[in-house]
Amino acid sequence: MYAPPDLYIPQTPADRRPLVMWFIVAAAALLFIALIVGAPLALAEGHGLLGLTIYQAFSYLCHQIPERSLFIAGHKLAVCTRCTGLYAGFAIAVFLYPAVRSLRTTDTPQRTWLFIAAAPTAIDFSLGFIGIWHNTHLSRFSSGALLGTVAVFYVMPGLAELSLRNWVLLFGRSRQGSGDQAAHAAVLSNCTSVAQSDYSAPHRRI
Repeated sequence: MYAPPDLYIPQTPADRRPLVMWFIVAAAALLFIALIVGAPLALAEGHGLLGLTIYQAFSYLCHQIPERSLFIAGHKLAVCTRCTGLYAGFAIAVFLYPAVRSLRTTDTPQRTWLFIAAAPTAIDFSLGFIGIWHNTHLSRFSSGALLGTVAVFYVMPGLAELSLRNWVLLFGRSRQGSGDQAAHAAVLSNCTSVAQSDYSAPHRRI
């Protein structure tokens, strides 16, 4: 006796949870870039309340010093040049991540690479702080972009593991799916228990 076709359960079901997590992170990164660039554009178009609200929100993340910020349409970006590079590098790396590594990968590179990526930012800031080196917009942006790019390869594996192990805690996944699978498994068990097995009659084996 065989189970009906509609009760067939694939042996390797497609798990799209890491893909959904990647989409959420990519959308958030794109939103951050849009807000950073949108703040000065909002002021330039006369939407003062919107622009100032964005500036105020990012003031908790960045010092927003004008001399250390890039300008668009006569107004500074919502964050400084280094933070702009950090967010831009992170966003670009997130969008390219699926082409480099599997979204289901949960292992991270050695932490040494993260420290190496952070070294240019630390050196550029430290030398500029003590007056030995006068950092520029290019040095701030490039060092921040390097750190943001490498950080993706440590953030995404952790989020992939989180999505695979704790999806119920994150999004409140319904128990109906697991209940249906249990019912299907019970039906299949009953079907297989009724069917005769060749192992019960060794003389009929081929």
